[in-house]
Amino acid sequence: MWHWRDGVPDLPPGQCRNPSDRGSSRVPAMPTNLVRSIVFIMVVVGLLVLALRLTCLRWWQVPLDDADLAASVAPTLGAGDWVILWRATGPGFGDLVVCPDPEEPTEVFVGRIAAEGRDQLTIDERGSITVNNSRMRSEQACDPARFTVEHPSSGDEIELRCDIETLGGVHHKRALIPDKAALKPPPLKKREVEAGALYLVSDNRFLPFDSRDFGPLPQASCKETVIFRLVSRLGFSDVERRMTWIQ
Repeated sequence: MWHWRDGVPDLPPGQCRNPSDRGSSRVPAMPTNLVRSIVFIMVVVGLLVLALRLTCLRWWQVPLDDADLAASVAPTLGAGDWVILWRATGPGFGDLVVCPDPEEPTEVFVGRIAAEGRDQLTIDERGSITVNNSRMRSEQACDPARFTVEHPSSGDEIELRCDIETLGGVHHKRALIPDKAALKPPPLKKREVEAGALYLVSDNRFLPFDSRDFGPLPQASCKETVIFRLVSRLGFSDVERRMTWIQ
């Protein structure tokens, strides 16, 4: 008499079963609870990212086709960088912000808040800032202390000096003309900032695109602060410039 087990008959003693009689081997199924947990986590993370995107954060790429902007944000940022912008709270003194271009509302520019309403501001020929008779200090060089940037007009590579400036408690990189360089710096600038306005200064003090060009901006127009760089234009392989906090 034949006895059936799992759809395949048992054989009498002494006989071997052909492995093909069972068909293909079974693959253990993933536990249902694990699948549900993974799906649940993915949904929660997706909803969290969406909520942050709608309320607090925005990711933005520094334009690749704007030579003036690309030069002005060096050495802190570079053309093609993907950054995260914070917009839940208003920016403060020393923050790097993204604002609408007052001359072309569909475009933006990036600058650092160097003075606010009623402040007395001076920017000397070397790019040093004095606010209300208090000079913003720099106590150390960047690593590396020199870098090159493309001149937006000529396209020539120019070597600049990099140091760390303290502006309102924010320690950030700035670009200056190297000592004894045969380059003409921007002229001395003095300004009293109007009430309700912000005076923005580029981190590249030699090739700026900031309030020295178009004056102070209404404080209400600058709502987004640059806080984090995801990757550079070279992608995740650029180890030095990926996943970095921005000050």
